Amino acid sequence: MPRDHRPARSIRVLLAEDQQMMRGALALLLGMEPDIQVVAQVAAGDAIVDAVLMHRPDVALLDIELPGMSGLDAAAELRDQAPDCRVLILTTFGRPGYLRRAMEAGAAGFLVKDGPVEELAASIRRVLTGETVIDPALAAAALSAGPSPLTARECDVLRASTDGATVADIADGLRLSESTVRNYLSSAIGKTGTRNRMEAVRAARQQGWL
Repeated sequence: MPRDHRPARSIRVLLAEDQQMMRGALALLLGMEPDIQVVAQVAAGDAIVDAVLMHRPDVALLDIELPGMSGLDAAAELRDQAPDCRVLILTTFGRPGYLRRAMEAGAAGFLVKDGPVEELAASIRRVLTGETVIDPALAAAALSAGPSPLTARECDVLRASTDGATVADIADGLRLSESTVRNYLSSAIGKTGTRNRMEAVRAARQQGWL
């Protein structure tokens, strides 16, 4: 089959990637596959759901760390608003916690970006058949790492701790008392085995818990 000839029903793909060069390269390479058509590209997480509802892709290929909204949060929204769209997470950061969160958000696959495009194209085809596609090394790491020890509220408080936010700032933003914020921070620091909240934030991010 000539490379420029597409079947009557190509696999429609949306790309969500904030790095323009990477996004363009992925679109070009996937577009060379005879049965794949990139129908939409977005650079921000909060543009994903609207783009999916507008273009109706079969597969949404999402990065995790995006401006506006993470790919994981967008995946969870797509599960509710566009259940027919299969989500495949493609990320630089192969962190066990990210994999667990992706599966909880309803993603059909999780791959790291250092693989060949032929493998990515094959994964796109596989998730459309109902398979779940996960990077094998990352799957093994996730099993050995276990689930996140942090509660949802502890994660909220750690996320709010960045950019020099004070306890009062965090309390105001999350509508909690300052003593409650301190308790959550203390618990998160203990669970991550760190000395202070900034170390706790870094440790939690490295594990993919945030």
